[in-house]
Amino acid sequence: MTGAEQAARRGGDAEGSFSSLAGRRALVVGGSGGIGSALSAALARRGASVLVHGRSEAKIGDLLASIRASGGSAEGFAADIQTPASFVEALSPFGSFDVVAIAFGPFVRKTLASTSPADWERLALLDLALPGALACHFLPSMLERGFGRFLFFGGSRTDTIRAYRSNAAYAAAKTGLGVLVKSIAAEGAERDVAAILVCPGVVDTEYLDKVARIEAVAMAPKGLLLDPEDLASAALDLLEGEPCIASGAIVSLDAGFNP
Repeated sequence: MTGAEQAARRGGDAEGSFSSLAGRRALVVGGSGGIGSALSAALARRGASVLVHGRSEAKIGDLLASIRASGGSAEGFAADIQTPASFVEALSPFGSFDVVAIAFGPFVRKTLASTSPADWERLALLDLALPGALACHFLPSMLERGFGRFLFFGGSRTDTIRAYRSNAAYAAAKTGLGVLVKSIAAEGAERDVAAILVCPGVVDTEYLDKVARIEAVAMAPKGLLLDPEDLASAALDLLEGEPCIASGAIVSLDAGFNP
């Protein structure tokens, strides 16, 4: 048992007194940066053994070193996701997971008139079909074991159907995740397999360039961007209960973001 697992079980971890995620295997897609990096570290602090996916081997390496230095257990897996099918196949050597979190998804800001067929295809595949394919791949083994947790991230205000002037294709795909989450919750309820969808507000990550950061601060309540560590912790608090009473929930963790 790792140091993080021991701490979680005896009530000494930084995240709380006990975690049902201690000793579980967790996969974080897009786990080497932004929200995913914070989520990978938070899962490790709660005693999970984490497989961190990302595109940059350097970023993965830095994160793994940080997690292990804190007593956590983590491995890395670098891959550029092209299609859902090819990515699922690439994951097959790693076996099954108890927790699958997807903190990944391309974003396109365009009006409908300027959104191309290629944009629609890419966003639909990677923002909606990829999470769906991963859920279908890992769900059977979770049902068999009698435990599983899925955590998906939508876009800001994609908790329900809305109109979008500049990112309709992205928002349409992310809004569709709500159907996936509620379907997993319904199918998995009897076997302690749960899923939630978190729709964050404007998060302070390294992916915001100077212009985007200025725009984000102008839109955010009180001009304050969300801390990815706070977001990760709140999401896991909702996810880890046994039974998970939040299963099927579409949760806005956006501090009242309403541009």
